[in-house]
Amino acid sequence: EGDFLHSTKFGLSGGVVDAVSGARGVEQWRKLMKAMEPLANAVDAMPTAALRGDVGVALTAGQFLPNFAKTNPLENLKLTSPFSKIIDGSGVTDEFIKNWLDLLCFCLSGVPSDGTITAEMAMMVGEFYDDDAIMDCPIGGAKSIVDALVRGIEKNSGFICCNSHVEEICIENGRAVGVRLKKNPEQLISAKKGVISNISIWDLMNTGIVDTNHFPDRFVSNRKATPECPSFMHLHVGFEMAKHELQKLQAHYIYIADWVRGVSDDENCALVSIPSVHDDTLAPNGYAVLHIYTPATERFERWENVKRNTPEYKALKEERSEFLWNVLESIIPDIRQRTIHSQVGTPLTHQRFLRRHKGTYGPAIYASEGSFPFPTTPVEGLLLCGDSCFPGIGVPAVAGSGITAANSISLDTIVPQLKVLQQLKSRNSG
Repeated sequence: EGDFLHSTKFGLSGGVVDAVSGARGVEQWRKLMKAMEPLANAVDAMPTAALRGDVGVALTAGQFLPNFAKTNPLENLKLTSPFSKIIDGSGVTDEFIKNWLDLLCFCLSGVPSDGTITAEMAMMVGEFYDDDAIMDCPIGGAKSIVDALVRGIEKNSGFICCNSHVEEICIENGRAVGVRLKKNPEQLISAKKGVISNISIWDLMNTGIVDTNHFPDRFVSNRKATPECPSFMHLHVGFEMAKHELQKLQAHYIYIADWVRGVSDDENCALVSIPSVHDDTLAPNGYAVLHIYTPATERFERWENVKRNTPEYKALKEERSEFLWNVLESIIPDIRQRTIHSQVGTPLTHQRFLRRHKGTYGPAIYASEGSFPFPTTPVEGLLLCGDSCFPGIGVPAVAGSGITAANSISLDTIVPQLKVLQQLKSRNSG
């Protein structure tokens, strides 16, 4: 269809949908947004911070139940269905709109609209197309987010141990009692309340970090059978560019070669982030940085028999990153000449540095076939968080799972959780 600038007016008259599909497309988009309103209200009615995986949920979430009295029970039932049903039920037949929504779903959850749970899209679409919506970029890059999280942990008397790989999650008499580290396996680091693990379900079940004999056979077999998304190809580039040139670029781009091939097809889609457009702290004056990647479309099978730091690995990295370079050239034609440093990330990079099973993006759980489990396990004191748990894949969902796991670690978290909820209420009402 061409090159378009995305904004909150995407589906309105004069926006992208209008330019591609005309008044008919704009009307279909309006009907879809109208259908999403009660679903977004239902999601907002129960904040993630109110959830927990024990009986305390009656106190923390119960106070928000009156909010549901203002919502339609029949509409609420749609929240667990595939988003494609909402699209079809709203009368959307325009191919561009359906393709675009498939792409948003895929970027958010790792599966297209026929696999993405409606609740996830209700939350995202409700915020994405608000009149005052903006795309936030953290000043200082992703490191600033990490630094803020570390400050939050240390401010509350916590501490972080780096280079401390866990060898074993220890279970005694049916309860998680602590962990042992690889560098000192004889010493047990005792858990006062419990152990929260954020590793993927495959790494938990298949690496020996926990003795799966402590779990029921059905639990183990079900978790091991969790389907996985593919991995990524990444390209990080430091390049020469003056400030006046950066001002002509956007901070984010989404590239699709051919809608017909589908968003999950190999070398068909790429996402580009050029944070230097908004943040001049990330590179020296006269230089900039960018990151381009394929959204979980890189199959691990291509890499599983390749050894790192070999000529074969180097050649495959160059071959598989060529698509990303080509996409960049459609934005910055002379990017290769401007480049002073580049690094290629592969599924093996994900597997090694993130300790991820096959470098996967996460579970490929289709809404019509299953749901993400809550953080509790059959072992007392062992809770899980991350993208193998409810609400699912992606940064917002994973943050939500961490909140739920932290709330669920013991009943004495109920009072501080209620205090946080009251603060959130006060902030929202103010």
